[in-house]
Amino acid sequence: MIRLTTAPARSEVPRKARPPVSPSCGATPLPLPRSPWPGADGRRDRFELPAVPAAVATARRTTGERMRRWGVAGDARDTALLVMSELVTNAVLHSGGERVVCRVEARTELLFIEVADEGRGPGHGRTDPVRPEDECGRGLILLDALASRWGVVAPDAAGGCTVWAEIARKD
Repeated sequence: MIRLTTAPARSEVPRKARPPVSPSCGATPLPLPRSPWPGADGRRDRFELPAVPAAVATARRTTGERMRRWGVAGDARDTALLVMSELVTNAVLHSGGERVVCRVEARTELLFIEVADEGRGPGHGRTDPVRPEDECGRGLILLDALASRWGVVAPDAAGGCTVWAEIARKD
């Protein structure tokens, strides 16, 4: 059974929480609907990688190739590459699974990045605050700073976690 938070009662689109919520909880309540999505016009891809450290570079390279093919450049492309790297790194380091599934989509006004793993979902990772001397622990804080919206979808007990992010295009 998949546990999702409910959408706001008003008909407006959810925005990032202010002040920001804990990164382990996600910043917006619901992911976007599954494809086909209007406005993508075939600019979407899904790829699966083994959950090993080398998958981070492969995901970044694959995402960069798609962005070039779709004509996405500049800050939007760079941000998408960084977000993909952070999400795949988290999936590889924290999921304990064997594979990571990535989705990339380019729309007219935004980019969509999604990474699914076989882990236990939010709330099972680090609970202590990040200290200045720590080398890890800032990935979702960075995600919150870079993404227009992002969120986490996690099943109750079956395992697996999906983290998604929207990146505004200004190119």
